[in-house]
Amino acid sequence: MLSKRVLLLGTLLLSSAAQAGKLAIVIDDFGYRPTQENQVLQMPAALSVAVLPTAPHAREMATKAHQRGHEVLIHLPMAPLSKQPLEKDTLQPEMPVAEIERIIRNAVSNVPYAVGLNNHMGSKMTSSLPGMQKVMQVLNHYNFYFLDSMTIANSQSTNAAAGTNVKVIKRRVFLDDSQNEADIRKQFTRAVHLAQRDGFAIAIGHPHPTTVRVLQQMLPTLPADITLVRPSQLLNESYSRGPSTTPNTPPLTSKPKNPFRGIETCKVPKPLAPVPATRALGIIADSVAEGPLAKVINALF
Repeated sequence: MLSKRVLLLGTLLLSSAAQAGKLAIVIDDFGYRPTQENQVLQMPAALSVAVLPTAPHAREMATKAHQRGHEVLIHLPMAPLSKQPLEKDTLQPEMPVAEIERIIRNAVSNVPYAVGLNNHMGSKMTSSLPGMQKVMQVLNHYNFYFLDSMTIANSQSTNAAAGTNVKVIKRRVFLDDSQNEADIRKQFTRAVHLAQRDGFAIAIGHPHPTTVRVLQQMLPTLPADITLVRPSQLLNESYSRGPSTTPNTPPLTSKPKNPFRGIETCKVPKPLAPVPATRALGIIADSVAEGPLAKVINALF
């Protein structure tokens, strides 16, 4: 009888472990800095990369990333609200569908093995419903998902994808708005906490030397209840658990210092120490053993 109870409790523990928080990390702006980008490609294969289609090393780095098992996205330039130099073929809301289709077709050709697309800048473009509807209309002909970099809070990507087969997922944390190593560590820790709290989170970074160094140091120390995943593994997650869960749930954000860079991430004053796997499993086991399901098992055996 005891062995059956142990077996059933073990099954429940394995089921609980399957519910570990999922963290996806995407490194943008690939194609310009092969030295740092090759360092990124030495990291776990679940780390994903987004390649600028007009970058000089776009095809080379997309091919290398795919060969080493990394998921590849097209990092497509989209118009920002702020005045700044733009990449060639930056999407504008007023562009006709045919022009958007041409730009995306060329991007697909320049970034082989891509399975998704995310926006480079884009606060003007992604906040335009008509503009994003044209983008989704074109993406509907490709088997791509759209990762919204959330460079502006009122992005229309989800609304624009309605009626198409394009799935939309959203960035939760920018790792390196600041290139200070301590700040990047805090943002990495924040992404982990969001994944633990909500079940999943997506963080975006760039191939800066400081970001690469922090990832090299912190990825091997991920808590036991966090699994590094590709963005495509989050396509079926419910974003109702995201930042706007309920009106009574305070957001993990503070007032943005730049409205065109999206929502400013809050600062974690003191990172929480990761819970050892043995302790976590022990707590789960105790909880299960004292729960109603255990009482039913005891009654049966």
